Amino acid sequence: MNYTTNLSSLTEGESCRIRDLAMTGKIRSRLMDLGLTSGAVVECLHISSGGDPAAYLISGAVIAIRRCDAENIIIAR
Repeated sequence: MNYTTNLSSLTEGESCRIRDLAMTGKIRSRLMDLGLTSGAVVECLHISSGGDPAAYLISGAVIAIRRCDAENIIIAR
């Protein structure tokens, strides 16, 4: 089953594909530079004890993304 949600809904060990970035400006550009583009595979490696930020494996790099930004990253499971 394939459905869309946001990146912040992933739990540790889950993977997904990026569908879209529902944001504008510098943060959108920065995330795209880091490999968060449509079709990219992302794996949630670790969620902080407080739930923010979470570490994701993206294009061979581990990136920490705040929950408020992850909520605007649309994914397909």
